[in-house]
Amino acid sequence: MNWVLFLLVLLAYLITGWEQLSWIPVETTNAISPMQHMNQAMLDASTQAITLAIGLIGVMMLFLGLIKILEQGGALTAIARLMYPIFKPLFPEIPPEHPAMGAMMMNLSANVLGLGNAATPFGIRAMQSLNQLNPNPGTATNAMILFLVINTTCVTVLPTKIIAMRSAAGSTDPAGVIPAILTASLIATILAVLLTKFIQRFFAEPTTLTENINEKTDNASALSSPLDLSTSSKPVPLWATVLAMSVLISLIPITIIYGKYFSPWVIPTVTVAIFTFGMLKKIKIYECFIEGAKEGFDVAIKIMPYLVAILLAVAMFRESGGLDYVTQLLGQYTRYVGLPPEALPMALLRPFSGSGSFGILASVLNDPNLGPDSYVGYLVSTLMGTTETSFYVLAVYFGAVQIKKFRHAVIAAVVADIIGVTCAVTAVSWLFG
Repeated sequence: MNWVLFLLVLLAYLITGWEQLSWIPVETTNAISPMQHMNQAMLDASTQAITLAIGLIGVMMLFLGLIKILEQGGALTAIARLMYPIFKPLFPEIPPEHPAMGAMMMNLSANVLGLGNAATPFGIRAMQSLNQLNPNPGTATNAMILFLVINTTCVTVLPTKIIAMRSAAGSTDPAGVIPAILTASLIATILAVLLTKFIQRFFAEPTTLTENINEKTDNASALSSPLDLSTSSKPVPLWATVLAMSVLISLIPITIIYGKYFSPWVIPTVTVAIFTFGMLKKIKIYECFIEGAKEGFDVAIKIMPYLVAILLAVAMFRESGGLDYVTQLLGQYTRYVGLPPEALPMALLRPFSGSGSFGILASVLNDPNLGPDSYVGYLVSTLMGTTETSFYVLAVYFGAVQIKKFRHAVIAAVVADIIGVTCAVTAVSWLFG
């Protein structure tokens, strides 16, 4: 991550410096020099990072408050036991009843339903739980890195925002992109997991520090509930896990067909269901929710420096014109493999900036020469739904648990992004080419 940050900033500075040296001011206008533009972009990016973090505080407090109720009622442990037979080959280091399993499942479910920022608190809770199992504080474990890869290539069934933007742009079939996104994200997730498992063989997982995770109070401070590593409970029968997965899989066609009707109901219904669960479990839901919400506030404050760093580098690179140079250089070649120059900025910017990629999506969908139902319109929509802001996720999730040594996380994230773009191009070429 050090090299990524350094190279983005250095390239932006060199490009802007060259433009500044060759810039000729016009006395009759109030033209701003390239370096002045860069100064303003840097200040704006720093402000936007804090604004984004503040905007996340409410979401974090809401969902971490709900998670705390589920945690106190034992729901996360129950979900962990139910999903353990499936997750065990992927995460052998996680005990059967550890709450990380349940938190990861809820995060992936939120991503599947296209809930956007609502998935972030669940992901951070999962990362905090995984950090309880971390024998070397400050260093990413294999489980953390694999979870991030799954998170950034998660199968997407209901891309709500993309459908809404396509509809607003006048698409005759706003939801027509769902088959391409579902196909591409499913294949991308499988391939990314396999390649990440392969890559981790070349990076030994550190296990040099304390071996008793119960002594690591600093790392577990974000989780007030005690760590339960009990394996004495009777294991869930395999048929129960298969039945649960069958129910989830059966929801995919239902979601594709009727998703636009029930998607507005998801968050309110989940909130009421969790409160009802807490009451049935005789939990003091008010006090419990407040406790979890306080954790959400603390986490949002922790991630601010990480957001400033990544958004600053991205803003400098965009403002310098570096993204335009790369697009012009690569676009003349990528067009031959189904990735035209008009869609290339989405593939390049998506791993770094969510707002920037949404801006590119909006500009393509509303371009009268392209439009939402053109090949490029379908491609940028599919790229948006198949890939994720990998470096943003790295900064936020690792920042929440103070991870500074990323090991192979950046390599795995870049590989996952390349796989996602390749799968998106292949799916759109096959369905709409």
